[in-house]
Amino acid sequence: MSTASSTHLVLIPSYNPGVKVDETVRQARHFWNPVWVVVDGSTDGSLERLRAMAAADPGLRVIALPENRGKGSAVLEGLRAAAAEGFTHVLTMDSDGQHPADRIPTFMAESARHPGAMILGKPVFDAAAPALRVKGREISNWWANLETLWMGIGDSLFGFRVYPIAPLAQIMGRQRWMRRFDFDPEAVVRLAWAGVRPINLPAPVRYFRADEGGVSHFRYFRDNRLLTWMHTRLFIGFVLRLPVLIARRLAG
Repeated sequence: MSTASSTHLVLIPSYNPGVKVDETVRQARHFWNPVWVVVDGSTDGSLERLRAMAAADPGLRVIALPENRGKGSAVLEGLRAAAAEGFTHVLTMDSDGQHPADRIPTFMAESARHPGAMILGKPVFDAAAPALRVKGREISNWWANLETLWMGIGDSLFGFRVYPIAPLAQIMGRQRWMRRFDFDPEAVVRLAWAGVRPINLPAPVRYFRADEGGVSHFRYFRDNRLLTWMHTRLFIGFVLRLPVLIARRLAG
């Protein structure tokens, strides 16, 4: 895509993604302009390759963090830089090739029609999807919908989505959570609490084997412990906000 949007950009947080990041960025640039990559302290040589790509492509920008801070921190860095340049929305996608770049225009168009909403990808899994991951996200989805009084979050963990920058940056700036793997589910819950409506669109997701260049930084016990703590504090917040949430549902 050659014509650059002045309101919506693709934001790709990236940490040691392997060779898949090159194809991911090329595909994203094919479907959208501009694309920004926040390299989160990667040590796998991807930063150098991405910088070389950006040097030849004015629609691509690379932001490098000096050390690994976590996905949420990388997204926040991108949000603040985007807001400073007048952008209003970002579409986040993973750097490992799992997310469908060809769905970017559809999600951006839906966001343009509903600028006050968050456009959430609802994953369509293929046969290669790990059963443990699929079942585990069902638990997180149930909690996220409870914590928002069933406002309509189709999937709490899928990171292919469009956020309005201003409310998300404000929410993240007020507290110290949402900086690592807990970013995606906590972002949708807290945005829903702030009155940002979710709109769900289907999006296929691919899981690549190691011999296909797939890289996963998911650690079952570490990350599920992080999600458990996240849902514990979100449930407490839900209880405190329950009267407001009930009133909002009744009114609307």
